[in-house]
Amino acid sequence: MKLHDLQPTPGSHQPARRVGRGHGSGRGKTAGRGTKGQKSRAGGGIPAWFEGGQTPLHVRTPKLHGFKNRFRVEYQVINLAQLAEAEKGVLITPDTLAHDHLVRSQKTRPLPIKILGTGDAPKGVTIHAHAFTRSAREKLEAAGSTVQRLSWPDNDPIDEAVEAAELAEAEAKAAASSAGRDAKRKRAKAAKGGAPKAAAPAEDATASTADAEGPADDAPEAGAAEDETPAEADAPTEAES
Repeated sequence: MKLHDLQPTPGSHQPARRVGRGHGSGRGKTAGRGTKGQKSRAGGGIPAWFEGGQTPLHVRTPKLHGFKNRFRVEYQVINLAQLAEAEKGVLITPDTLAHDHLVRSQKTRPLPIKILGTGDAPKGVTIHAHAFTRSAREKLEAAGSTVQRLSWPDNDPIDEAVEAAELAEAEAKAAASSAGRDAKRKRAKAAKGGAPKAAAPAEDATASTADAEGPADDAPEAGAAEDETPAEADAPTEAES
């Protein structure tokens, strides 16, 4: 086989379609574009995203505006005013609140419970909830009530002393890590550009030493000028003679 024997596979090359070459060709006059209309015009056409005039998909689709916190915790909230009639010594838990229809059932859509500080606090009660606002906590403690935070979704009591210790330990570890990074950054900066700057004071010290020694060398010359006799000073030079 030689180069002149190579041929394309039969059917792989189709001749170009000739349009507008008379009625006998089958595609004369309108050249296969039909009669009139936007698609029959030269340079005319419809974009791929055009939907006939209805609101297109890229307009119907909602856009992402703002920010949605993926870690936001949604609470069922209860004000202290709803618990003001509780008798002294009563234990208030999420189960009792659901039993009294103060919160929705925890079976259909379980949510943690948060106590808000609106209203007067009940006196001498113990409240178990997953979160308390600062005002609610202050009012309950002032009324002689006890506050106990619960974990979610286990509903286990949270030891606030242990939690505070863990938080302090985490903050100390983060501060130490930050200090280590700062020290490493300073060492790298000093190693990169600190050596030339350290040599500059030595040069200044050398220059100052030279300046200090300069007047001492010139002192004998000044003394020699002072040792000249008046006769030598008054003697005329060769140029003057």
